[in-house]
Amino acid sequence: MRIGSGYDSHRLVEDRKLIIGGVDIPFGKGLLGHSDADVLCHAIIDAILGALGAGDIGTHFPDTDSRWKDASSIKLLSTTVELVKKNGFEILWIDSTVIAEQPKLQPYIDLMKKNISAAGILPGIVNIKAKTNEGMGFTGIGEGIAAQAVCLLKAV
Repeated sequence: MRIGSGYDSHRLVEDRKLIIGGVDIPFGKGLLGHSDADVLCHAIIDAILGALGAGDIGTHFPDTDSRWKDASSIKLLSTTVELVKKNGFEILWIDSTVIAEQPKLQPYIDLMKKNISAAGILPGIVNIKAKTNEGMGFTGIGEGIAAQAVCLLKAV
C-alpha cells in the first residue's frame, strides 16, 4: 500500500466561475487558474500522484500547455485515475478538506462526491469535509480557497 498527500490553493477573483469538486457553485467570485482552478480536484490529483510517486499536477498538466487552458479538473482527475490503473494500483480511500470562509459548501458535498466518482473513483471511497479558517490567513479573509487531500493506494 502507498499513501500520498495533496494540497492546492487559488485566489478568488471577479468574473470567474467557482468550480469545486466539479460543481459550479453560485458565488460572486471564482478561482483564478489556468484550468477551471478546482482546488478540490487538484488536491486529490496531487494526493494520487504522490501515492504513485509520479510527481505532481504541474508535471502532468502544466500551466504552460494550452491543452489544459480552462480544462475541466474532473477530466484531469479521470486521466490521473487511468494512470493509477496503468501502474497496477487501485484507489482504496480519499479523504479531503476544502478550506473556505465563503460560500458554505456543505450543500454541495454530495454532488462533489458524485462528480469525483464519475471520474472513475468508486462511490463510497471519497470523504469531503468543508472547514472555515476562523477568519485567519488568506482563506479566512476571503482572498482564496484551499484544499488538502490524502489518498491510499493498493497494488493489484
